Amino acid sequence: MANYKAQLKKITTFVFDYDGVLTEGTIIMTEHGEALRISNIKDGYALQLAVKKGYRVAIISGAKSNSMAHRLKALRITDVFLGIGNKLETFHAYLKDNAIAPSEVLFMGDDIPDYQIMKEAGMPACPSDAAEEIKKLAAYISHLPGGKGCVRDVIEQVMKVQGKWMNDDAFTW
Repeated sequence: MANYKAQLKKITTFVFDYDGVLTEGTIIMTEHGEALRISNIKDGYALQLAVKKGYRVAIISGAKSNSMAHRLKALRITDVFLGIGNKLETFHAYLKDNAIAPSEVLFMGDDIPDYQIMKEAGMPACPSDAAEEIKKLAAYISHLPGGKGCVRDVIEQVMKVQGKWMNDDAFTW
């Protein structure tokens, strides 16, 4: 893809992996077996703004925890698929159920389980610390690593290209 910015104009839907994209990939296990993750507040701001602006936002993750679901609910993300073994199957079903063309989707993944979706999404993107196999498929590699603002980076770029960044409704949660 020669000019990724041209593709950003077509984006109506953001789909993200969770661990390694919305988090830095480090997991802290509690004594009760709950996996705790650290997420970036700037990514959270951009995600809730994308929802508010009418973009579809979905999370497809192989991981599943109550804390993940709680965080996504707080950001008003309702298209949440956790504990998914076959991400591509879920991706296909999501697109079909919502009449979304792959060309409208920016997908950001970071590791091998995201490989197949990266090949099909209209705008495959990844954090700077993604696996090499994923970087080779990415039309855009964020200058930021997972959990450190890469989600904000791609959402902000799409909104700026589409003239939806820094409008009146950007100043409130």
